[in-house]
Amino acid sequence: MKSGGMTKDIETKCLHLAEEQEREDLNTTFGSVSFPIFQTAAFVHPGVKDDYTPGQDHISLSSGFNYSRESNPTRTRLEKIVAQLEEGAGALAFSSGMAAISLLFELFNAGDQIVVDCDLYGGVVRFFDEIAKRRGLEFIHADFTRDDVESLLTEKTKAIYFETPTNPMARVSDIAKLAEIAHRHGATCIVDNTYLSPYFQNPLTLGADVVIHSGTKFLAGHHDAIAGFLVANDPELVERLRFLSTTTGAALAPFDSWLVLRGIKTLAIRMERAQENALKIVEWLRKQRNVVDVRYPGDPESDGYAIMKKQARGFGSMVSFELDSKERAIAALTRVKTIFFAESLGGTETLLTYPVAQTHASVPEELLKASGLNDRILRLSVGIESASDLIADLDRAING
Repeated sequence: MKSGGMTKDIETKCLHLAEEQEREDLNTTFGSVSFPIFQTAAFVHPGVKDDYTPGQDHISLSSGFNYSRESNPTRTRLEKIVAQLEEGAGALAFSSGMAAISLLFELFNAGDQIVVDCDLYGGVVRFFDEIAKRRGLEFIHADFTRDDVESLLTEKTKAIYFETPTNPMARVSDIAKLAEIAHRHGATCIVDNTYLSPYFQNPLTLGADVVIHSGTKFLAGHHDAIAGFLVANDPELVERLRFLSTTTGAALAPFDSWLVLRGIKTLAIRMERAQENALKIVEWLRKQRNVVDVRYPGDPESDGYAIMKKQARGFGSMVSFELDSKERAIAALTRVKTIFFAESLGGTETLLTYPVAQTHASVPEELLKASGLNDRILRLSVGIESASDLIADLDRAING
């Protein structure tokens, strides 16, 4: 992003908007370094602008804000920061990642077909199966890293949907290639970028149309806020999504917006430290006799390594590993002390998750088999603690 003749690096973008926007915000926030929480439902107006005409969606008001369901200064600041980080035309913040995904699928109609990857977060699969299908949407599942995705697209296909790297199997899809395929068929390319965050990857610059984030994870980064985001590269699509968001009412609250804003300030240093720890843990895991397999997108011998080097600036801090038995995997969950056995990811504390019983408990067996997920696999979200302490904890858990 260029502004005032100065190019801002992503570390700076996590804290500052364009110079012009910074000055405007300072003029309206009394120079507060920490952007304020506008904890209000409604806003007082001096009057209606002269150019207002009946039938407009929003009354033209001199204050710029009307009602916090549709707009709020704290949330607006957050949305601008996230859009800037993803290099999109605009972003919308929601009360959760699933709220963002649910809103996005309001764009589609009964009979529309969506081609989706077989390795997705379980909550998304549950939404597809239990809600979206009942509204008449059709879903075609495929392995986006191996199958001929283009052969699955028809005149009914309206979108393709995937994560990269995937949760939890760390499969890597080629964003630019899949975006080209989608666009040749007039379909929208939707990418969940939660695993890497905009610090390490920007799907919109690679051709994707919409990026999804569970803002609860790396963006908020402290296991203390629930949030979701949609970012799009088309201003008209952004406005359509904003209209739907105002209508359905799942926008992020002011205080939670402020928590995520605060979290993003340290996104760069958290991502770097957590990745550094993850690389050390991966190296250690590969030497353990009880570890059958380690899944990490930064493995030079993995199938997706070349694609990762091409489309991302880093490999992240999510590590999945398979132990030699179900019993050992379950035992490890209760043996960890420094690491928490908990369902989430992307925060300062390291978390260990059992996907088949937690994040993917509602995924049909055939999809679990297609992705390779089994009851011996654990998912590790590496935090910013001492790497040596984390390794010592894992040693007690899986070798004790």
